[in-house]
Amino acid sequence: MNTLVRWDPFKARWNPLKDRDELESRLAAMLGTREATGNGGKEALTVAQWSPLVDITEDEKEYLIKAELPEIKKEDVRLTVENDVLAISGERKFEKEEKGKKYHRIERAYGSFVRSFSLPEDADGSKVSADYKNGVLQVHLPKSEKSKPKAIEIMVG
Repeated sequence: MNTLVRWDPFKARWNPLKDRDELESRLAAMLGTREATGNGGKEALTVAQWSPLVDITEDEKEYLIKAELPEIKKEDVRLTVENDVLAISGERKFEKEEKGKKYHRIERAYGSFVRSFSLPEDADGSKVSADYKNGVLQVHLPKSEKSKPKAIEIMVG
């Protein structure tokens, strides 16, 4: 993999686009995000693995997980809680190739995904609820009653 190449500045013509494409191709091959091109700078149309981006927030009542699931049908998403682990899984399916349509670039990732989160100690995994709207899954994870602070009156004696 490591090849030493001698560079001759008088023979080489600098082509910034070719050099950038070659660098991207080498990095992609090293990181395994797509196939090395090796075809004159034309990208191979491959699909990268992916997982949805999430935001997790907390207030006094619950934890809220928002997951971006663009162009995924509700039926293709699964939410489970098992052994204090909440898992969001599903699949974004690749569009079928249409006759007469050429694909010049495919950067969005497709395929199956799984995101798993350990439940906090004060969360009640038995009362998880979720809603799905405009490509965003919102998972509501209520806090358990025993973990909520209680005011205790101090008696004067």
